[in-house]
Amino acid sequence: MTDSTSITAYLNIITKREIRRYEDRPIPDDALMRMLQAGRATGSSRNSQPWRFYVIRNREVLNQLAEYVYEPDNIRGCQLAIALVMTRPRSFDAGRAAQNIALAAWADGIGTCPNGIRDMDAVRRLLDLEEDWDVPTILSVGYPAEPLRPRGKDPDAILERIDRKPLEELTHWID
Repeated sequence: MTDSTSITAYLNIITKREIRRYEDRPIPDDALMRMLQAGRATGSSRNSQPWRFYVIRNREVLNQLAEYVYEPDNIRGCQLAIALVMTRPRSFDAGRAAQNIALAAWADGIGTCPNGIRDMDAVRRLLDLEEDWDVPTILSVGYPAEPLRPRGKDPDAILERIDRKPLEELTHWID
């Protein structure tokens, strides 16, 4: 039997969607702190914690940053961006931290979208990073501009609606 807390966490995971259009509404500091703490609490290889989180709220810097990602409108329209900055290529650790931040945001009704970097050197210059630091992704953050479809409370119904390959196609059992 599962308790309501585990069901709530599960529902947040299976309903999480990328949000690319945002309301012009500020992100509360307490919600931002939960996102950052969720990123900080992420496990990493050998507990190396190879990340830093650069929170960008300055509109001028966001507009400059938009020029260096693959989907500039994601950054131009967001309330803030969180750049995951890492000391060496650790894409698995970066993905885990980004997902934790995104799930914490989603739990507060805030949307995120990971953005790939088109020009790493320009991003390094803009954020004043040293040569050995990389930015695996930049999360655009904001309240969704369009109302979300009702999530519901039935995990089976939610899983039936989402456009994903069947679990049977993805899972191989070795007993």
